[in-house]
Amino acid sequence: KNSSQGSPHVVPLPPSRARATSSWKMVAVREPEDYLEVLQAQRGGFSFELCKRNAYLAKQASIRPPTAMKSGTTICGVQLKDAVVLAADTRATEGPMVADKNCEKLHYIANNIFCAGAGTAADLEHTTQLMESQMELLRLATGTQPRVCTVVRRLSTMLFKYQGYVGCALVLGGVDVTGPHLYQIYPHGSTDMLPFTTMGSGSLAAMSILESEY
Repeated sequence: KNSSQGSPHVVPLPPSRARATSSWKMVAVREPEDYLEVLQAQRGGFSFELCKRNAYLAKQASIRPPTAMKSGTTICGVQLKDAVVLAADTRATEGPMVADKNCEKLHYIANNIFCAGAGTAADLEHTTQLMESQMELLRLATGTQPRVCTVVRRLSTMLFKYQGYVGCALVLGGVDVTGPHLYQIYPHGSTDMLPFTTMGSGSLAAMSILESEY
């Protein structure tokens, strides 16, 4: 305000401030008109908005974007005080293609024994069905519940006989009269009894979690 004249006086802004002030605009918030617009906004999917930014960072700043980790079958097992927990993924691959997205990798052996399998799907299916049949015949012949070590010994003997040509990598677990047991069985017939284990081509990521958190 100019005190000598008694009238307001407007002080002009510097050119830089004037340009900055003129560029300020309020962002209009648009309300969706119907449910289709809400569905479209929440549909998700791949966004291409950051493609140019990522290409610039990769070229100028030498920042490489994260790549997808290739992992195949992941099966794992954990032995608890009075139980055994087995887990497996459901993807079956045929080279670079996904052959089955809902493959059942947990196989029934007996009422108290299950196993998770990695390797050749046909070998796993027939080997576990053979063990299921043998354990049922053993149960009927003896009148007792089969023990976990019996299945492990029979699987180990069979796989060793075929020298690894039967592609079965198994995590076998069960509870019998002596308590819970968890075994790892390799395609060549070697076995390990462990408190936790994992097998398959995706086992490295699972083992890092099990070793740090078990």
